Amino acid sequence: MVTTTDHCRDDFPALRREIDGRAISYLDNAATTLKPRSVIQAVSGYYESNGTNIHRGKHRLSEEASDAYESSRMVIARHIGAAANEVVLLRNASEALNLVAAGLDLDPDARIVGCLDAHHSQLLPWRRIGRLDLTRVDAHGRLDREHFRTLLRLRPKAVVLTHCSNVTGVIHPVEELIAEVRAACDATIVLDAAQSLPHRRISVRDLDVDFMAFSMHKMLGPTGVGCLFGRSELLATLRPLTVGGGMVDWVDLDGSVDRRIPFRFETGTPAIASVIGCAAAIRYLEELDTDKRHQYDQELCAALVGGALARPALRLIGPPDRTDRIALASLRLDNSVSAGEVARLLSDSYGYMVRSGHMCAQPVVTDLAGGEVLRVSAYVYNEVSEIEGFYEALDELLTWMEPPAPRG
Repeated sequence: MVTTTDHCRDDFPALRREIDGRAISYLDNAATTLKPRSVIQAVSGYYESNGTNIHRGKHRLSEEASDAYESSRMVIARHIGAAANEVVLLRNASEALNLVAAGLDLDPDARIVGCLDAHHSQLLPWRRIGRLDLTRVDAHGRLDREHFRTLLRLRPKAVVLTHCSNVTGVIHPVEELIAEVRAACDATIVLDAAQSLPHRRISVRDLDVDFMAFSMHKMLGPTGVGCLFGRSELLATLRPLTVGGGMVDWVDLDGSVDRRIPFRFETGTPAIASVIGCAAAIRYLEELDTDKRHQYDQELCAALVGGALARPALRLIGPPDRTDRIALASLRLDNSVSAGEVARLLSDSYGYMVRSGHMCAQPVVTDLAGGEVLRVSAYVYNEVSEIEGFYEALDELLTWMEPPAPRG
């Protein structure tokens, strides 16, 4: 059983890959994490021993698959302090947020308060269905609390919060923000926890949140599974985003009867193997020592922030410290250097896998960086030495790519 982050690299087969004889270093964890062997075995085990559909028959294999699927739902629900019927299993966090936005059936003129640093998936669905006002952030990406309070005075029908920015790594004080919302207005609170939950345990009860969305592929699970928590009484009033097989109890020529929550929101055949793999991912994370994991995350964060601040050629997008943030650093390079070209060269020539672009959060990247950034994000299987090696490789690349000085 894994109890700390020490030596857990051996649990991740993908880290044994090499590119042109050089071992890879995976530093794109804010996008998707690698999978430990236990998750891979859970997925392949389902296909090897079963492989049938769920909730579709009474034969032994279907019932076994259904039991494994629903057991995984219970593991996910327990991890966030929810009841099993309050967890909807979807394709990704984007679908989860779209389900809430469309399902609340808000008036087109309804006010909605969000955050400038929201992922596009927590911005575009709300912009489509109401009047979205975005809370400003300061130069380091921290929320402008006074502006937030000003927007609350507009009496919004929904407040859609980002727990942790995928650009700055900032963890916003959502406990305080939610308390302010409850005191100011009667708004539905929707939390995007896609970046925060992989790094810290969250209790939806303690947070007093109405809905919360997250993606399992960012926390060691397979791709293709997004989770939506919703208070049972609120889920019961939500309109399904899609309709079809699997979400009804009865259909005749005159109408249909939807199934109870959460099944009324789960149309068609789901990603059965991936959901079963998600339970294995949760168990893996829960076996890690919580205190040591947090301390190690802070060490990785310090290496990322310190490495950026030590280099005048780089501009760190985010706070110049490791307080209330995850192990993530977005870097603005010189305007003459393409972040995408640097990312490709880091991969192909040095084995470092990092992200480039606007991070699906273009408004805040444009506001804080003025253009594309290079993002480096670490997780439990990374080492400080990898981050140091990344900066050394970046130094070498930028020196090589620097345009020649003009002749006098």
